[in-house]
Amino acid sequence: MLFKHLSRLLPATGIRLYATAEKSALATLRKKTGYTFANCKKALELHNNDLAKAEQWLKEQATAMGWSKATKLEGRNTAQGLIGVLVQRNVGAMVEVNCETDFVARNASFQRFVQVASAACVRHLEKVESDANLTKVGLNSEALKQIVLDDGKSLGDHLALMIGTVGENASLNRAICYKVPDSIQLTGYVHPAPSEEIPHDVPLLGKYGSLVAFKSEHSTVQVGADGAELSPAQVARKVCQHIVGMKPERIGVPGKDEPAADKDDETCLIHQEYLVDPAYTVGEVLEANRLQIVDFQRFACGEKSQPEEQNVRAATN
Repeated sequence: MLFKHLSRLLPATGIRLYATAEKSALATLRKKTGYTFANCKKALELHNNDLAKAEQWLKEQATAMGWSKATKLEGRNTAQGLIGVLVQRNVGAMVEVNCETDFVARNASFQRFVQVASAACVRHLEKVESDANLTKVGLNSEALKQIVLDDGKSLGDHLALMIGTVGENASLNRAICYKVPDSIQLTGYVHPAPSEEIPHDVPLLGKYGSLVAFKSEHSTVQVGADGAELSPAQVARKVCQHIVGMKPERIGVPGKDEPAADKDDETCLIHQEYLVDPAYTVGEVLEANRLQIVDFQRFACGEKSQPEEQNVRAATN
């Protein structure tokens, strides 16, 4: 009698254990890849619940579907998106990636791709031979797509994969990259600024961005106009913030470039009222902190890029 009860229970238990394992594998695969329930279930069924093989199959399928989706959506307007800014030691990059809607710009897959593109540009410039001063490289859409990542795939491949995930058109628009010697430092800024501290090796994301190359005669902390102690890098970052907000067109040369008659029309950086403290001009802040702006670049998401972005604004030794 006991044997009959056991014979009925054991097969059912085995089925339940198998179903639990299958469910666990499905949940793990979905969490890891972000793909749909149906696709993950099919991947596991085709590969006898082997997670590694199922994940690889999903990636291959997604890449193929991504290219198909990218081709289908190509030509649709992409005026929204994000600016990515990353500075690592002597290399900095600012990248614009566009999409169709602000809704997708807030999508985690899209934001992750902008970060990947920013980091890829930094690694790309690390391989570029630099000169004695600032090396500035502008990359257009096609050049960006050709950059190869550590996994052997190009940024264009990853773009197609992301398009397949988010379901609307997206494009790699442009990038500006700096590489500097030890005598020059780099900093960057995005707006809206992150609400919390972001690690230095993680790209910043925003609707506006700026990248600044600067020289400092000080390596110690200075006292700012409001009494706060600021390092040269912190002052330079505030100038980055000013550039985003005030949109200067050039740095300017003291004694050569005269201030505009109407301060509201001023486009020369050193003559603009300092955004952080309008009682001073940017030139006065730079002089007080013994900082020199070597070059800067400003991006606004969706704006029409200018040909002069390929050129250095100021040749400074």
